[in-house]
Amino acid sequence: MGMDWYDMIALRNGGYKGRSTYTWEGQSAEEIFEERLIRLLSEHQSVLDAGCGDGDFTLKMSAHTRHITGFDNSKELLHIAQAALEAASEVNHVEFVYATTKTNVPFENEQFDLIYDRRGPTSIIEHGRVLRNGGIIFGIHTDISKVKERLLRHRYEQIEIEAFNDAFMIFPNEKEFALFLSDVPGNPDYTLPEYREQLQVKIQEHQMHGRIAVREHKYIWKAVKPINNNNLSV
Repeated sequence: MGMDWYDMIALRNGGYKGRSTYTWEGQSAEEIFEERLIRLLSEHQSVLDAGCGDGDFTLKMSAHTRHITGFDNSKELLHIAQAALEAASEVNHVEFVYATTKTNVPFENEQFDLIYDRRGPTSIIEHGRVLRNGGIIFGIHTDISKVKERLLRHRYEQIEIEAFNDAFMIFPNEKEFALFLSDVPGNPDYTLPEYREQLQVKIQEHQMHGRIAVREHKYIWKAVKPINNNNLSV
């Protein structure tokens, strides 16, 4: 079996991050998500970052709350996260854990009062037992179908889903666009000559006033675990 895509990205890119350069037109949903998350963090004591990747965002958010636990199923990304944590000697309220939502995640019942999911595994919704009754789960994703289905099936309450599609990523040239495409999960390496034809098709699909542009399509969502329900997934 070949190397996991996320492990490969960790080794190739030095973390879960893109290599391309682009500018934003309009306010990104990612910025809005971060602003809202910071407000939530200030109100919660024990936080879980579902799919923490290389830990960069986790460490950034740790400035706004008492304790954050980040988990991921990529060991290579977690190696980078742990190294960054050890380098940040003043940070003693963050921990990184290897876990996968395909099994029972290694946390106590009602251990967290806030779970945030920044493009991580939407299956964390199925592990609601680790969220305290009345706790909040908050996320941002490009596909809302599984999120909505899981929130409803596991009987979360006060479900809020908001679509964002007004911002654009503007790429200065074909090279940067190829790098961007190559860093999308599951995509081939569009910088290689054998993908030149497919790259040109992608470029034509993303022309906007003579520029290469990608419209952002993301959803920010939030829900609450019912106070009187201890059966949110097992």
